[in-house]
Amino acid sequence: MLKCDFLGLKTLTVITDAVVLIRKHAPDFDIDRIPLDDALTFDLLNRGETVAIFQLESGGMTGWARQFDIRDIEDLNALIALYRPGPMDLIPDYVKRKKGQQKIKHLHPLLAQVSADTYGVLIYQEQVMQAAQVLAGYTLGGADLLRRAMGKKDKEKMAKEREKFCAGALKLHKIAPDTANEIFDTLEKFAGYGFNRSHSAAYAWVSYQTAFLKANHPVEFMAAVMSNEISNTDKISVFVAECGRMGMKILAPDINQSGLKFEPDTGGEASGEQSAAGGAIRYGLAAIKNVGEAAMVAAIEERGKDGPFKSLEDFCARVDARKISKKAIECLVKCGAFDFTRVDRAQLFSEIDAAMAAAASAHRDKASGQFSMFDTFETAPQPAKKASSRVQPWPQNEMLAFEKELLGFYVTGHPLDEYRSALEGGKYVPIAKLNEQEDKSTVTIAGALTSVEKKFTKKDSKPFAVVILEDLTDQLEVMIWSETYLKSQQHLVPGGVVAITGRLDLRDEGIRIAANEIKPLKKPAPAEKPLVLTFDRARTTEADLVAVREALHSSPGGRRVEFVFVGEDGAPVRLIPHEDFHISWTEDIRQRLAPWLRA
Repeated sequence: MLKCDFLGLKTLTVITDAVVLIRKHAPDFDIDRIPLDDALTFDLLNRGETVAIFQLESGGMTGWARQFDIRDIEDLNALIALYRPGPMDLIPDYVKRKKGQQKIKHLHPLLAQVSADTYGVLIYQEQVMQAAQVLAGYTLGGADLLRRAMGKKDKEKMAKEREKFCAGALKLHKIAPDTANEIFDTLEKFAGYGFNRSHSAAYAWVSYQTAFLKANHPVEFMAAVMSNEISNTDKISVFVAECGRMGMKILAPDINQSGLKFEPDTGGEASGEQSAAGGAIRYGLAAIKNVGEAAMVAAIEERGKDGPFKSLEDFCARVDARKISKKAIECLVKCGAFDFTRVDRAQLFSEIDAAMAAAASAHRDKASGQFSMFDTFETAPQPAKKASSRVQPWPQNEMLAFEKELLGFYVTGHPLDEYRSALEGGKYVPIAKLNEQEDKSTVTIAGALTSVEKKFTKKDSKPFAVVILEDLTDQLEVMIWSETYLKSQQHLVPGGVVAITGRLDLRDEGIRIAANEIKPLKKPAPAEKPLVLTFDRARTTEADLVAVREALHSSPGGRRVEFVFVGEDGAPVRLIPHEDFHISWTEDIRQRLAPWLRA
């Protein structure tokens, strides 16, 4: 009988979803026919960029991927088989032998053919079976029985197998009993943690597929990855940070542009960013906390039937109130899904009750048969009603807190933006790059304390703290033991911005730091104000824009530049160009840009 072990792997769904997205622009793409020698894939793995890569995501595995010098899928197979309790201790020797830094040794010269591909290290159960065949003349069936006995540590069966092994080794190859017993002991040790090669190969193939997709189709792959964590905001925030590291932009949810899940953005506001930043992904509506998938399915269906929503009132009037709650609409407003209306979020939030009441009233009138004589004519959409009173905009930190809570990341800014120059100046290790540091090394990180939990030791009731520190790249749990806690407790306030020096602990279950020094971080001096160039949209010509571009490129520097285009209605549109347009201010530049400078 053939035994089959079926595993329900979410990764297979991720791969399928990514392929669906890729086929929108490459209809013939076939994940089962990708080349097995793709240089981009191996380069990505050897750089340790293993976030979202099947079986390779842990901090320890990331570190070994950098050292392993992966050149083909067999290397992946071996790494996956070795990275387990027991054989993990063999990884350093395996790497040294692979790189020619250590001499390859075999248990017996006859086993060179069995372990040549694995540099003399027995990794797989199949190798133990082959060794029994080669050295002691076992049949395939007999070798499998030996493997089972070794794996189950059956003493009675093992005694019989040992006798059989030694007799066969002596008869076939004149191997002395002492030597045969020594080899048998070693095989028994390997069999105890040996991995099934066919299992490892299947995992390696899935790992390779995910790495290939990330290296060659990063936007589609990361969109699929996040779509499959749609109910886990914390994990989405990790993947958002990875997208940022890869140069991809995550666009805020938009009730008119977002799909149910995360999708590559093929135009609109991201079109100018994609070429410079490596693509963009639009946030999926079903991933917004407290909104609900069913409600967003109804909204997307309505949008597809009668076109984009014109306003908050239009949305409330068209989407069935039985399918979407007031809380869901509040969350949509809070996270920016209605920013296309160009109405401040706080103002929109204050109008939700009125919009829902008007929609409910209209639905009741229709249900009772009342309608206006003008309902039979197509009319221009009505603009949003003006509120009777203006509402004070939410403070920046409150608006950012809503975004973080509902989306898992900040959209319109970051609470640490004022500290950006200090955090990115090279003095502190970004949290996202801690896995590139040496284990047990001393590092210094900096950021905001998002959580501070005071505790007491069980043995002697000494105070200590567990804090969450967040920088511009990620967040991390930090342990602050009693001695350090007593010296720095005045700085341990939620929202406080601090620098923490401590010992790095790279664990498989996650990275941690044990702090030995904590200092408040000083806010850097304000950066130089950007140079603002103002253009009259009606009068500006292509020649004007070419002249401005040439002037800016003639004097590169560190000062930021902003463009303001003013239309006939006087409404300004502000554009922030790429950092390639940052300049060094000189008198020559002032004269060349004089026509577009304003006081």
